Amino acid sequence: MHLFQRSEQENLLPYDGVLLYLPDFLPIEEANRVFDSLMEEIEWKPDEAILYGKHIITKRNVAWYAEKGFSYRYSGTTKTALSWSPLLLELKTKVELTSKEIFNSCLLNLYHDGSEGMAWHSDDETSLSPNSTIASVSFGAERIFRYKHKKTGEQVALQLEHGSLLLMKDVIQRHWLHSLPKTMKVKRPRINLTFRQFGLI
Repeated sequence: MHLFQRSEQENLLPYDGVLLYLPDFLPIEEANRVFDSLMEEIEWKPDEAILYGKHIITKRNVAWYAEKGFSYRYSGTTKTALSWSPLLLELKTKVELTSKEIFNSCLLNLYHDGSEGMAWHSDDETSLSPNSTIASVSFGAERIFRYKHKKTGEQVALQLEHGSLLLMKDVIQRHWLHSLPKTMKVKRPRINLTFRQFGLI
């Protein structure tokens, strides 16, 4: 397994997809301001899923914002988007200028501490545009993020820093799983914004 600490505009994957990491996407003062505002302004709610016929409610909180109130279905549940806030539109513009991509929705996650994480999965829902870019912006506590190839099992890991931008591009969702492992070492919250390109708008 490879652990990357800092890299900019260099593909961190050995094959089957593109993963770019920009650690200094936002200055520390701006990242602090955004983190505090997101904690207060976002309509956070526990995530819900249907797994093996059971209704699961997570400790992790989520929110979904977009240009229109369309629905997004995953893990057996349907989410309806809230309208963009001024802060999210500001962040979306910055992400689009840097990535040279256009995004029409944002899924937000709030992890209260290291006891909350995300199991292995791919963001390959049929409602997403095929092979579209997902831009992930991190705020708060630094966390290790892992990738695992679906066939070879090869793993890549990196530490996501406060104010950083991660770009998942090309065929990465088809070939790689990703996860946010739980850890008892992290006691502070982390907020993650994933800007996405939906084909059904």
